[in-house]
Amino acid sequence: MDVSPKSRIIFDPIYGFIKLTSVEWEIIHSPFYQRLRWIKQLGFSCYVFPGAEHSRFGHSIGVMWNAHKILESCGLAVSERDLMDEKNSSKEAIFHRMLRIAALLHDLGTFCFSHTTEQAYIDFGETTRERNGKGLKDDHENLGSFIIKNTDYDKGITHILKKHGIDPQRISDLVKGVDPSILANQILHSEIDCDRMDYLLRDAHYTGLKYGAYDRDYLLHHFQVREVDKHRILTIKHNALHCVEDFLMSRFAWYSQVIRSPRGAKYDAIAERLTHHFLEKGLMYRYSDLLEMIEKNPMKFYGFNDNYFMGLVHRHYIEGTLDKYPGIKDMASTLLLESGARTVRSPELRQILVSQDDLSAKEKVVKRAQKKIDDIQNFLSENGSKLDWMISDLPKKDIIFVKSPKSIAKSQCTNLLLERDPVKISYESGEIKLLAEVENSIISKLHHSNNFIPNVFCSESAYQLLIKSGLIEENGKI
Repeated sequence: MDVSPKSRIIFDPIYGFIKLTSVEWEIIHSPFYQRLRWIKQLGFSCYVFPGAEHSRFGHSIGVMWNAHKILESCGLAVSERDLMDEKNSSKEAIFHRMLRIAALLHDLGTFCFSHTTEQAYIDFGETTRERNGKGLKDDHENLGSFIIKNTDYDKGITHILKKHGIDPQRISDLVKGVDPSILANQILHSEIDCDRMDYLLRDAHYTGLKYGAYDRDYLLHHFQVREVDKHRILTIKHNALHCVEDFLMSRFAWYSQVIRSPRGAKYDAIAERLTHHFLEKGLMYRYSDLLEMIEKNPMKFYGFNDNYFMGLVHRHYIEGTLDKYPGIKDMASTLLLESGARTVRSPELRQILVSQDDLSAKEKVVKRAQKKIDDIQNFLSENGSKLDWMISDLPKKDIIFVKSPKSIAKSQCTNLLLERDPVKISYESGEIKLLAEVENSIISKLHHSNNFIPNVFCSESAYQLLIKSGLIEENGKI
């Protein structure tokens, strides 16, 4: 696609004008990247925050721009002229371009409604045990990697990368966070990375909430590259300690109060259950279908987006496909009309802070919640009808400020400063510490905290049965 450099500009609502290289422009206009326009960044949170209609398309461009700005902050960025000039094959220019492209492509394999339906594919695991015995998850990272390496045809990502002299395997490794460069992996995948830097600000902007706010300019100014055991690593200067804490607290609050809020999470949980049902019954594309489309029919894969999923739910609802499954049909109606489901409340299912290091204490909390869920499920099985459905939504990932040094120490790495994820704080003296070990850091007092937020949802009829039985607490309509 022959477009003048002056035309290769995106205006972003968060960062303003963003200039793109010729390869980035070509990638963005491929069917694989354009598909991201039709996938909501926050899944069904738009049911709670009507402004949250933004897509993975804009987010991924924002992630690329943050990767670029981190490189600038660290003094590792080449000039704009050298970046745009493909004839410049210096090691620095190639590293800069590859990092931007990996950031741009990090969500290429995103599922319908982002992470909402992805977990059903992972749990269903159709190809996990089949693909060359690797045991790869049926997740968005592996799907994105497959696109990057297996589309060597016109407008395919592999073809575009090769045409511009870029190694698809290296981009895939960067996207998956397994590149030989620890620094590159940190910029793309860590507790403060280009991805989180974008979605906190972008999601806050479109929801209208301030939870995700942090001082991006101040944070960017304080990134610093240091060398440990002959490896370059990303650190943040001690001057920006409280800015770092503000960032991590914003993310902690964001996941606790928005992503895991039952008001929106119930629709994500219902969509996940519907996806699992459709996969089991062969009513929607399975992972193997997606792989085949990627290799042979990119425009068909383009259609694997939010519109496909909602159209599927609607079609099966009105055509009577779901009549044999009253509970599933009621869930479909709930999802289509944003009404009908209730949140289950009881002491065993309340939000609680537990230690990520005290596994036995966390296990007790989880067992207590699971026992309550089992009691509810058994009661509904014995006393309810097929319309009296229930969905348990226990957390699939920890909501933490940072990984504790104790949990990091379980890795095979001999020097914890070389671990990819943890935030490292650097001092003028040359010393480097994990954030969790910085004495004057608030995070050092809170780092062990894990916010356990169990959610359980049920149909209106099941809710009324459970209230009468005394098994759950009555609450407002949430």
